[in-house]
Amino acid sequence: MPAPPRPPPARSILVIRPSALGDVARSVPVLASLRSAYPEARIDWLIRDAFAPLLRHHPALSHVVPFPRDQVVRWITRLQWSKLREYSRTLREPSYDIVLDCQGLARSAVLSRVSGAPIRVGYADARELGWMPLTHRVRTPPGTHTVDKALALLECLSIPARTDRAAGRLYTGTEDQNWLAREPYSDRRYAVLAPTSAWPSKQWPVDRYAALAQWLTGRSIPAVIVGAPHERDQCRPLLELANRNPLVIDRVGSTTIGQLMALIERASLVTANDSGSLHIAVAFDRPIIALFGPTDTSLVGPYRRESDVIQHVKAGDQLYCRDDRSAGMMARITLDEVIERASAILS
Repeated sequence: MPAPPRPPPARSILVIRPSALGDVARSVPVLASLRSAYPEARIDWLIRDAFAPLLRHHPALSHVVPFPRDQVVRWITRLQWSKLREYSRTLREPSYDIVLDCQGLARSAVLSRVSGAPIRVGYADARELGWMPLTHRVRTPPGTHTVDKALALLECLSIPARTDRAAGRLYTGTEDQNWLAREPYSDRRYAVLAPTSAWPSKQWPVDRYAALAQWLTGRSIPAVIVGAPHERDQCRPLLELANRNPLVIDRVGSTTIGQLMALIERASLVTANDSGSLHIAVAFDRPIIALFGPTDTSLVGPYRRESDVIQHVKAGDQLYCRDDRSAGMMARITLDEVIERASAILS
């Protein structure tokens, strides 16, 4: 029997997945797989600078390579080529042997090429001609989950892909764990509610989140509300409830990414729309209720957690998550069924 193919030798590897927060969290099995195959290699991850805390404490990672997207845009618009050259040098200096472009866009393709790595792996169907600089173009079957699609980049180099739950785990830092320990609810069971999303069609009605928070606190379970600073308007009924109910904790826009991770890591329940918080909860293997509307969960739902999804798709529905006309799909999810699911988890 011929020996199975072996991964190519590599001393230095770069993963490119700058954003978004949930997509980065879902790509962590790529990092774990690389570390298993290359225990002594330098393995770096290029990530948008604002999201860097998500990976900073991962033991399989050698270095975070921050991608200052806003600065890069300014350098280009102001023709500051010296700044761009300086940043390019930071990508070339490690002399990467392999680059994995898990983003699949023009900017990630340019970054992979700038790195100078002789092996550049990415998607054959990358958008914006992002496949052009690649030396290895991977095509996956239609309907492949985004996690499995990223892992397929490894398989083309004969790197075994890890799909166990431990491979997708995230890690919080001591400082963030200490911050959580100082929170008044940290020594008891609490729930995290993540009611926001970038697209209205992905948002479960916020008044139902408020009713869920009241149900939780009626059972002496604090409800911690999370979101980004610019999402406070989406949470208004919940924030008004927090002003009246001391067990509803307003943390919308007041946590760092590391603190958000610490919150989710210890939660007894995370209820969320399709958002970064949901996929962080999956990475920590927390009990979740995932609320989905016009989104194909077979592609981007919580990985191997299909039973934790509540979604009601009818014949003729169009799964266009960025179309506000599809917002009614989220309204099909009733408060009663979410409470029933929450009751089963918390009991």
